[in-house]
Amino acid sequence: MLGDVVRGRLDGRLPPALEASIRFHRQIDVATDAHPISLAARARFANGARRWAGIVLDVVHDHALAVDWPGPEPLEAFARRAAQAVADHGAWQLAAGRAAPDAGRFSELLLSYRDASGIDRALQRIASRLRNPDALLRHAGDWRAHLPTVADDSPALLAALAALADQARLPVLRD
Repeated sequence: MLGDVVRGRLDGRLPPALEASIRFHRQIDVATDAHPISLAARARFANGARRWAGIVLDVVHDHALAVDWPGPEPLEAFARRAAQAVADHGAWQLAAGRAAPDAGRFSELLLSYRDASGIDRALQRIASRLRNPDALLRHAGDWRAHLPTVADDSPALLAALAALADQARLPVLRD
């Protein structure tokens, strides 16, 4: 999560394991953006919308993943476990300048990605953090049109990212 929040150089202010995780998050973002599936998906957006396509596609992939959850445990169990892990490391959220999340609310947020209304709310939240929120919302309005292709492409993209994750040797973050 902090990979989306912490900006700039990592210079040792945060624990080494946390900085390694943030670097890995950034690697995943770069690999996702450069993947042929992502490039083709962005190309399906109109010229003026391509600037916002990465954000929209990221959220639509999250929706497709939540709707057709491939995990070894039910999505509800994963959401509870992930939310608790994030809440347990709330001190690192605070150190990075972000409020520590409540586990229950974070779990609900993850589960909300199963529903179209949850995706609409997610896009609203993201837009509210931008200088020009209307531009994102204008170009994200047709996200449902991209869903069938994204849903078809998600397993292959997820497999490529899982292979990258398997290669990573991340240290364990301790409180």
